[in-house]
Amino acid sequence: MLSRLTRTQAVAVCALPVVALLATAVFAPLPFSVAQPGMTADVLGKNRSTQVITVSGAPARDTSGQLRMTTIEATGPDTRVSLADVLGNWFRTDRAVMPRDAVYPSGNSVKEIEKYNAKQMRQSQDAATQAALKYLGLSPDKVKVRLKLADVGGPSAGLLFTLGIIDTLEGDGRGGDLTGGRTVAGTGTIDASGKVGAVGGVALKTQAARRDGATVFLVPKAECADAKSELPKGLRLVPVTTLQGAVDFLVALEKGKGKVPSC
Repeated sequence: MLSRLTRTQAVAVCALPVVALLATAVFAPLPFSVAQPGMTADVLGKNRSTQVITVSGAPARDTSGQLRMTTIEATGPDTRVSLADVLGNWFRTDRAVMPRDAVYPSGNSVKEIEKYNAKQMRQSQDAATQAALKYLGLSPDKVKVRLKLADVGGPSAGLLFTLGIIDTLEGDGRGGDLTGGRTVAGTGTIDASGKVGAVGGVALKTQAARRDGATVFLVPKAECADAKSELPKGLRLVPVTTLQGAVDFLVALEKGKGKVPSC
C-alpha cells in the first residue's frame, strides 16, 4: 500500500527533476563560440620577425605610419561552451557570443577547419595581389609579391593586404604615404576587381584597433551599424565598398582635402 505524500514532500520530489534539468542545461555544451578582440598586425612592417609584404621586380618604398589588419579571437571549434559561459559573456562589451557556425564551418574537424582557413587566407592574398597590381597598372609577370602572416586564417585581411602592397610600391602616387603617418586599421575581404566585402566581428575588431593605436578604421559599408555599436573613443570609422574608394579616402585624409565619409 502506498503512503500519501505531504504537499511539501510532493513539491520537493517534483523539484528534483527540474533542478537536474537546470544543472544539465547550465553545463551542457551549446553550439556557440565566445569571441573577443584579437591581435592586429601592421602589414607594412614585420610580424614575428618576418616582413609581411616583400616585392621583387620593382623598388619598394620606405613607408611611415601603419596599416593594421585586425582579428577576433574565438574559443576553439572543439571547445565546450556552456550556458554559464553564454550568460557570463552575453552582456560584456569586450566579448561576443556568436553561433559556432558563424565562426567555423559546420560539421568539420579541427584539422579540416584549419585547412579551410589557410586556404581562404591564400585565396585572399592572391586576390589582394591581383587587385593591387591591377590598380597600379603593373604586370604580375614582372612584379612579384610575397605575403607572409603567421597564425592568421580566413579572408578578412584582404583589403589591408591590398592597401599595403599599394603603399609599398607607390604610396599616394605623389611621394607620400597612404597612411599620412597615421596608424590606420581596418578589415574587409577583397576580390581581384577591387570590390570590398563584409567579414563579421567588426565591433570587436574596432576595439583591437584602438587598443593598438589606430585612429582610423576602414570598415565594409554594409557593417557600419555593427562597427558603431561598441565604437571606442578616438577611432574614426570610414565606410568603403571598393579599393578605389579606400585609396581616395586615405589620400583625402592625408592631404586634408576632399570628402571623407563616416559611418
